[in-house]
Amino acid sequence: MERIGYKGFDKKEIKKMSIEEFAKIATARIRRSLKRGFTEEQKKFLENIRKNPNKFHKTHHRDMVIVPEMIGVKIGVYNGKEFVPVEIKPEMLGHRLGEFALTRKQVKHSAPGFGATRSSKYIPLK
Repeated sequence: MERIGYKGFDKKEIKKMSIEEFAKIATARIRRSLKRGFTEEQKKFLENIRKNPNKFHKTHHRDMVIVPEMIGVKIGVYNGKEFVPVEIKPEMLGHRLGEFALTRKQVKHSAPGFGATRSSKYIPLK
């Protein structure tokens, strides 16, 4: 049977972990961030998730570390223009919310649009 989760722990074991227990198995950068603690706004956001985990929560906290109690929650992460829906999975633990809401789109080139300059409308004959 394949164990899907984080560093050998399955989903149920991870959900039961406290933030301190999770910090012990997290990478050094995340462990240091969790040791410093969350900001007041991040604590308030985490409390809202604890109160109502089935609700779609919106946030601007792109730098917030994903902790075990967020697993299964749908979060809207702001990318500078809109809230990108992100469903938290066990594989996302130890990452930050902003990593899953990209701030730039891929450029899609096409034919020149209405009102384009004369030079951009030029199409060579050969």
